[in-house]
Amino acid sequence: MQEEKLSERDPRIAPDAREVQRAYGGYIRHKHAVLVGLAAVVIVLAMVSLSIGSFSLSPADIAAGAFGRADPQTNAVIQNIRLPRVLTAVVAGIALALAGCAYQATLRNPLASASTLGIAQGAAFGASVAIIVFAGLVPGGSAAYEGVSAGDPFITALCAFAGAMLSTAIILALSRFRQMTPEAIVLLGVALSALFTAGTTLVQYFAEDSQVAAVVFWTFGDLGRVTRVQLAIMAAVAAASAAFFFWNRWSYNAIESGEGLAHGLGVSVDGVRLSSMVVASAAASTVIAFCGIVNFVGLVAPHIMRRLLGADYRYLLPASALAGAAVLLAADMLCHVVVAPLILPISAITSIVGAPLFIWLLFRGVSR
Repeated sequence: MQEEKLSERDPRIAPDAREVQRAYGGYIRHKHAVLVGLAAVVIVLAMVSLSIGSFSLSPADIAAGAFGRADPQTNAVIQNIRLPRVLTAVVAGIALALAGCAYQATLRNPLASASTLGIAQGAAFGASVAIIVFAGLVPGGSAAYEGVSAGDPFITALCAFAGAMLSTAIILALSRFRQMTPEAIVLLGVALSALFTAGTTLVQYFAEDSQVAAVVFWTFGDLGRVTRVQLAIMAAVAAASAAFFFWNRWSYNAIESGEGLAHGLGVSVDGVRLSSMVVASAAASTVIAFCGIVNFVGLVAPHIMRRLLGADYRYLLPASALAGAAVLLAADMLCHVVVAPLILPISAITSIVGAPLFIWLLFRGVSR
């Protein structure tokens, strides 16, 4: 009623309000259009990826094979090889991109990701210890990477996850002890990356040639070696982390405006930063433990979406997830077509895309 009386006194208020409402509606429609477009891109890339390989398939064959209604050979190719690989790319891309988005939100630094915080390097160190040190201690199971015998795949994945989380624990412990700034935390991650890389080198130095080869092939990254059980674990972790991040979307928006303002709005900045880094590290570590090293997806996807949508985490989080899935699907396709029939390491392709962007960000500066 009061607004109606004001409108009667000053007729300019109502038109201005309508203009603001129209502008906000256009702002929201743009973000929705981007999300719908990204979802369409992911679907198209997934269909194209399913058709790539030495055994050519039409869209009708793919649809029939996905539901087990094609001939036995097509069903086997789709359900046992290509569909698990595509689903792994989608789930891993979502998890890595969400983790990178959460790192960048809480640390307020566009260079923060699993690759720059030492998470990936910690995982490589853990996998090296499992393959070289524990392989001979675990009776029974063994895995093979490109024909090279390694240790038990469960122990390897567990040690890789432990190594990645160890890097996170060190960062959080030191940052809490010294009250480090977000910029210093990223620099600490770079230092830990060098430390874990040195540790991996020393472990390999005392290993046999076959063990070193197994470690190298593990670090190459491979979406095709993920089992159905591992894919289910990755999907569950990705879904849980996505729910956690979206629940904290308003806290991320507040932190984006400045820690002082966030404190004034009642946001526990330290608590949100601690919990978000733990959840993000768990998501990224799970993917790396099962897939091997997959660099720069968590850096590239959120940064691109921030340029398109801004820093509103209500839309940046789902857009980053879809962009991460699209980036990893495209990288996996390149792995299979660049020098077919050879399959290139996924880590090489993502690094070729991500490293130039990282260098560009360094030259441009880390201001948001």
